[in-house]
Amino acid sequence: MTDLLRGADPAAVEGALRAAVRGEVAFGAGARALVTMDASNYRRVPLGVVAPVDADDVAAVLAVCREHGVPVVARGGGTSIAGQATGTGVVLDFTRHMNRLVALDPGERTAVVQPGLVLDRLQEAAAPHGLRFGPDPSTHSRCTLGGMIGNNSCGSHSVAWGTTADSIRQLDVLTARGERLRLGREWAGAPDGLRALVEADLVRLRTGFPDLPRRISGYALDALLPEKGADVARSFCGSEGTLAVLTEAVVSLVEAPRAHALAVLAYADEGAAAEAAAGLLPYRPLTVEGMAADLVPSAVELPRGGAWLFVETGGPTQAEARARAERIVRAADVLDALIVTDPAGQRALWRIREDASGTATRMPDGTEAWPGWEDCAVPPERLGAYLRDFRALLASHRLRGAPYGHFGDGCIHVRIDFDLLTGPGVARFRRFSEELADLVVAHGGSLSGEHGDGQARAELLPRMYGPGLVGLFERVKGVWDPDDLLNPGMLVRPAPLDSGLRFAVLPREPVDVAFGYPADGGDFTAAVRRCVGVAKCRTESVSGPAVMCPSFRVTGAEEHSTRGRARLLHEMLAGEVVTGGWRSPEVREALDLCLSCKGCRSDCPVGVDMATYKAEFLHHHYAGRRRPAAHHALGRLPLWLRAVSRTRTARLVNALSGIRPLAWAARRLGGIAPERPLPRLVRRTFTGWWERRRPHRPATGGDLVVLWPDTFTEHLSPAVGQAAVRVLEAAGLRVALPPTVHLAGPPVGDGRTVALDPLSLLRGRGRVCCGLTYVSTGQLDRARTVMRRTLDLMEPVLETAAPVVVLEPSCAAALRTDLPELLHDDPRAARLAARVLTFAETLQRHAPGWTPPRVDRPVAGQTHCHQHAVLGDAADRRLRRAAGLTGDLSGGCCGLAGDFGFTRGHYEISAAVAEEQLLPAVRGAPDGAVVLADGFSCRTQLEHLAGVRGRHLAEVLAQALDEAGPRAGDDDGKGPE
Repeated sequence: MTDLLRGADPAAVEGALRAAVRGEVAFGAGARALVTMDASNYRRVPLGVVAPVDADDVAAVLAVCREHGVPVVARGGGTSIAGQATGTGVVLDFTRHMNRLVALDPGERTAVVQPGLVLDRLQEAAAPHGLRFGPDPSTHSRCTLGGMIGNNSCGSHSVAWGTTADSIRQLDVLTARGERLRLGREWAGAPDGLRALVEADLVRLRTGFPDLPRRISGYALDALLPEKGADVARSFCGSEGTLAVLTEAVVSLVEAPRAHALAVLAYADEGAAAEAAAGLLPYRPLTVEGMAADLVPSAVELPRGGAWLFVETGGPTQAEARARAERIVRAADVLDALIVTDPAGQRALWRIREDASGTATRMPDGTEAWPGWEDCAVPPERLGAYLRDFRALLASHRLRGAPYGHFGDGCIHVRIDFDLLTGPGVARFRRFSEELADLVVAHGGSLSGEHGDGQARAELLPRMYGPGLVGLFERVKGVWDPDDLLNPGMLVRPAPLDSGLRFAVLPREPVDVAFGYPADGGDFTAAVRRCVGVAKCRTESVSGPAVMCPSFRVTGAEEHSTRGRARLLHEMLAGEVVTGGWRSPEVREALDLCLSCKGCRSDCPVGVDMATYKAEFLHHHYAGRRRPAAHHALGRLPLWLRAVSRTRTARLVNALSGIRPLAWAARRLGGIAPERPLPRLVRRTFTGWWERRRPHRPATGGDLVVLWPDTFTEHLSPAVGQAAVRVLEAAGLRVALPPTVHLAGPPVGDGRTVALDPLSLLRGRGRVCCGLTYVSTGQLDRARTVMRRTLDLMEPVLETAAPVVVLEPSCAAALRTDLPELLHDDPRAARLAARVLTFAETLQRHAPGWTPPRVDRPVAGQTHCHQHAVLGDAADRRLRRAAGLTGDLSGGCCGLAGDFGFTRGHYEISAAVAEEQLLPAVRGAPDGAVVLADGFSCRTQLEHLAGVRGRHLAEVLAQALDEAGPRAGDDDGKGPE
């Protein structure tokens, strides 16, 4: 390892950089904490972070760091799995400014790119010309071209289009000593001394490298052989930022097939799939990807078998693509097969494969699994034999893993349940790594087949190449970077593979927390460890149902991604960089723009739940301290609304809120955004309407359902509750409100009985509450009090078989998840959570024979983010289809997100989030479309930003029913004035 940092003065380095660089220079604790890790097991604390704006800025950074003896690490999306995107000096973040597509020439099939350009942006620009960049790692939505060149990345289509090195024409780089070079073929751009070094050792270069498609380990010095064109640019690929800093690249594009088909081939096990993969290559497929049943969600329907090959074919027409797939199916010896030509169906299957890097981090029993041997490769024809030996080696060390990956190229990904938290576990990690390296070499393979060596494997390179070739690597590094300034400790003179593990700094004793974290054994540290840096949350744009991570997509800042926030929490627990613990301002500022949309709970491949982590943090951060005004005004909203309804002052409050000075003062005192109109209160609450119509309730013999009077339905939109009652009763169900049921009266489904109890109603009216607003603002003690009171009031309901119907998705999600996780010591919480159904789920389960009225109109709007993340919308989609409501709802988040969009300082972000999917979907809706928005926040955002009235699905169906004539006793509830 380098001693460059010894004696470096951080303040002097920072000052010099600020004077020399036009881009951002950040040496604060938060900025440094965000880049201590990549997607590997390793952690290094940098001195600072610089986001250069151009090559001149990069040159200035290198000059300052050379003068002060500070190493430099180039970083793109931070998805490297071997530790090469971390460092102790200055980190160059290319994602902020040097992220442009400079030029695209369809005729020449080339593009000029900056290192921070995300791969998907290049693909989107090339697609209209029928072109694409060949390599496509599973992280294509967030990995950068610079990182791909640095690691020589590949992806699922490498059997057709090779590695990144196969797509490189020319590279512009800066050496550590400031020399600007343009690398190409025939020694173009070679630094002084490189040619002489290579030509003195041609025999070793011709014989020392294994011949296989996925050899990524070490330096690709064989690309400098005269018979290979002495290609300096190609030899630079895979050098992991250790030779020079890339500033621009000319890349080749390939013709994209107009049509695709996906053949899913089923085999008995992964060994059989591996044995078959090489035999499919003569048919020239685009992909030959393999995975076994332990990585496939149980809900996914695949051909019967224990392992599958995903074999993609292409062609100028759909018929030709399918014909090629059928030819492969006929040639393959399979248990079963499926050919998918529907693009949506193909995308759904590829998402499973792409998410495997995250889902593989958990064994079926929930045990943690880690990278480290993520991507070694062997000749494809040796893959079956290698996998058998690999499984035997795992068993001998009492380890487990779920191999998957690029079977057609002999490259296997696997995450293994190493114990990296204890000394004996780390020692086993080392022994296994050494023995596996020997096994890979015995099969003629490469220690890295895609992600590079980094720290994870560089120490073991002598086992693959021998000391002579590794010595040549060191001399080549010396030619390019004689001061060892660039990414020291990688590839040559490496750090030990078991040093600098990111888990070593975390507390060993459980942290005292409020939530139960059931999936992590009650351990908050383990919950934070879930984030392994896959960085799906850094996807810059989404379409379809995805939600995560709306604030990142607006700001583009790492601290506003789920990964960034998880990294800050990790460093908070470590206490080395972020030293304030639960009082940390860096963590508070990053979490401030978390919308608590819960999108990460479902969209993150490893199930990080940042909304819960945020609530936990705020709970501790403000313990015994003054809270922001919005926490009192919005976090205690149920309390204020109940007080107003009891004093019957809604009309007065509405009148006063219409007086500008008073409204301004109310917003100011309450910490509410000045751009937001104050909500209008109703003169009669939902339960007030319910009591007035009591004599007119129909007598039915259907199932009893208990309709939850959530705060928003009760006080702000009672029309939704009225509509739900109308539809549920029309479906033959008996509706009651809590806590108005007790054990008496006519029999119910399970033989128990219920009846309306007026006295209970009078005492408990409006008292039940899910606690959502308290949870979202981190008032967890108050939330627990509210929830326990609710459980007390709901005990009579829990003694029946009645489901609890919750109309507001955020409240339903709180009851399903926050309630049992916060009151993990109260068994009633899990019982109530299990009873919670959405409006559509209730009709599906308890009135399966009911036919909804036909609406026969298109829909627009958005699936509520909590419904997407926690509840699911399958029942809603079925109900909409049955009612003739056509089309799909958009994904994303509305941006209001409960208290978030109402809080002062959040309006701009809130509006920008709405502009990503919701507002464009509504603006682009066909004439006559019904705008659906089941959440109160979503409806409010639509009204504020688009002047559009969104409606709950219950309201749409109730209107359709009432067009045949209203029922006696139904009225409009005296809505807002």
